Amino acid sequence: MGIAVTVGSPSSRPAEPPDAHVELALEGMTCAACAARIEKTLNRVPGVAAGVNFATESASVEALIAAVTRTGYGARVRRDEAVERGLESAQRDAAWRSLRRDLVVAIVLTAPLLAQMALMFVPGGRHEDLLPRVLQLALATPVQFVIGRRFYTGAWRALRGGGANMDVLIVLGTSIAWLWSTVVTVLGMHDEHVYFEASAAIVTLVLLGKALEARARAGTSAAIEGLLKLAPRIAHVEREGHEVDVPLEQVVVGDRFVVRAGEAMPVDGVVREGHASADESMLTGEARPVPKAAGDKVYAGTTNLDGRLRCEATGVGSATLLAGIVRLVGEAQGSKAPIQRLADRVSGIFVPVVVAIAVVTFVVTWSVAGDATPAIVNAVAVLVIACPCALGLATPTAIIVGTGRGAQLGVLIRNAVALENAGRLTTLVVDKTGTVTEGTPEVTSVHVLSDASSDDVLATAAALEQGALHPLAQAIVARARERGLALPIVRDFGAIPGQGTLGTLGSDQAQVGSLAFLVARGVEVDQARVDALVARGESIVGVARGGQMMGVVALADRVRDTSRAAVAELIREGIDVLMLSGDNHATVDAIACDVGIAHARGAMTPDAKVEAIRRRQDAGEVVGMVGDGINDAPALAAADVSFAIGAGSAIAIEAADVTVVRNDLRAVADAIRLSRATRRKIRQNLFFAFAYNVLGIPRAALGFLSPVIAGAAMAMSSVSVVGNALLLRKAR
Repeated sequence: MGIAVTVGSPSSRPAEPPDAHVELALEGMTCAACAARIEKTLNRVPGVAAGVNFATESASVEALIAAVTRTGYGARVRRDEAVERGLESAQRDAAWRSLRRDLVVAIVLTAPLLAQMALMFVPGGRHEDLLPRVLQLALATPVQFVIGRRFYTGAWRALRGGGANMDVLIVLGTSIAWLWSTVVTVLGMHDEHVYFEASAAIVTLVLLGKALEARARAGTSAAIEGLLKLAPRIAHVEREGHEVDVPLEQVVVGDRFVVRAGEAMPVDGVVREGHASADESMLTGEARPVPKAAGDKVYAGTTNLDGRLRCEATGVGSATLLAGIVRLVGEAQGSKAPIQRLADRVSGIFVPVVVAIAVVTFVVTWSVAGDATPAIVNAVAVLVIACPCALGLATPTAIIVGTGRGAQLGVLIRNAVALENAGRLTTLVVDKTGTVTEGTPEVTSVHVLSDASSDDVLATAAALEQGALHPLAQAIVARARERGLALPIVRDFGAIPGQGTLGTLGSDQAQVGSLAFLVARGVEVDQARVDALVARGESIVGVARGGQMMGVVALADRVRDTSRAAVAELIREGIDVLMLSGDNHATVDAIACDVGIAHARGAMTPDAKVEAIRRRQDAGEVVGMVGDGINDAPALAAADVSFAIGAGSAIAIEAADVTVVRNDLRAVADAIRLSRATRRKIRQNLFFAFAYNVLGIPRAALGFLSPVIAGAAMAMSSVSVVGNALLLRKAR
């Protein structure tokens, strides 16, 4: 529940000081209405522009803390990011354990009371015959005030802030039902009915909804925590002529640091000495290694595949590109609405209306009948029929059944928002590598440019690439082994990290690597032939021996067998498919054309993907995103609905709303159809939830509906909602 607070008018800040952007850690928010009230209060503070984030919990400055305190919530200054993440994780775990414990106790205490409600449907059955009323009071009271204390706290905060949320509605209905039943029990009014089971059941059912929401939101910070672990905890820094290991927090801009082969870059920097290949797939999503030499940039969290680099730090701490990705994920996740947002909005109007009707009913009935008893009975009937049991079940039951059906279809859906929004998608953004394609390069062809055979070209390349770490080299060696080729012995082996390898085969010098690498060693390259291959979107590795070009090995990331059918299916569903990839333009265009995607863009960075999604959203589109890599995490979080391919990185899966277990893009179309079916059930459930209120409240107010019948109607609305949701099990 973080707040991004900017001090001063945005238009008057040409150069914002480092402490102008501050964050507060907020405490006690339960719904979107809480966040809205805090934001409204903070924005009243002169010189403050605040935006409340409901997921990340973070502001500074005593005046801001005091402003939050006045709304009835807590706030504290956020500390170091790692410390703060650890604290939030501990608090989240403790809150979940407490909620789970309360739910178990509530179910145990409420179960006997629910038998009272069951008897209402038995012909001739009485409402209070099963258990003595004193025992009912003993069972319902701890549920109402001990287990339900969180609702009283939330209702008080809402009322103190001048609003009304779901907690107010829960507290109002259950408290009246419990209070009336207690008065009837204590005074021995045997002719009147009690409603202990109604108050306890409502608290338990809504608590179950809270538990479902907590489980849905539990993974929102896991993606961020995973990203933070990518950077190493220490760096090899040069201090006073010596290389020493220092904690990452002690690295400052300007420090010279060393990265050895196989290690991750600790911070952002510029290479000053050395050559290497870097795995930057976390940024680009591409397995292809990136050569690094003096003057090239390196980024925290990326991996040095070979060679030794001596670099100068240019970005540390929160100024690294990795930290920027973390912020993008956190901000986008925090912008998503909570599951119960509709109920919160409705309750803002529904609560005062119901209270007003109940008060008017009490006053009018007492004045007409001249007796307080029927006035109380009619008022209680109004409040009981208005209790939010069915409203609390309307969305969660459909979500539970829908997500269960999704799991059977190989689609794991994280939350209600995903199910609500997936069916509204108008645009679907897909990554290329690992999503439309398999995600690993393979040799597609060997082109001979001399009198040698294709097997000679492949064997020469594989001999020199043995032991290399980068994916292209491994793909060449794997293809040579598949074909059972005998690899020649290499003498005087040498490697230029990020460029190529060379050695002696028999009496000849041989080289394998980039075309620039071969040209630099005096090898003539047939550029026209090579350009034709590049235009097809393939990666090219040149092979030379004895100073002559033997041929080239072409490699490509193979398109998934199901991708063409999946794209066609999505288009038939009326969805515009857009491919955004970090790969080069030629490759992206070639793959897009192959699978039938009309709109595609290459060389897209993580923040560029986010910007492209937001432009579509600003134009009124509902945008989904399908990805599989760490680089996709910000775009996945920014989309209205995000889908992660199951074979992808854990970071992508954690950031996504939906995980496609089958590694099949067609499952995304399944998820969209399931979403549309679930949305229909949610709308139908809300109709059932409100129909009883709309029909029953006027009758209760006029005395034609007793509290017993009101309780039965409330139960029937719940049964209707649950039964209707169960029909989703047959969704295809």
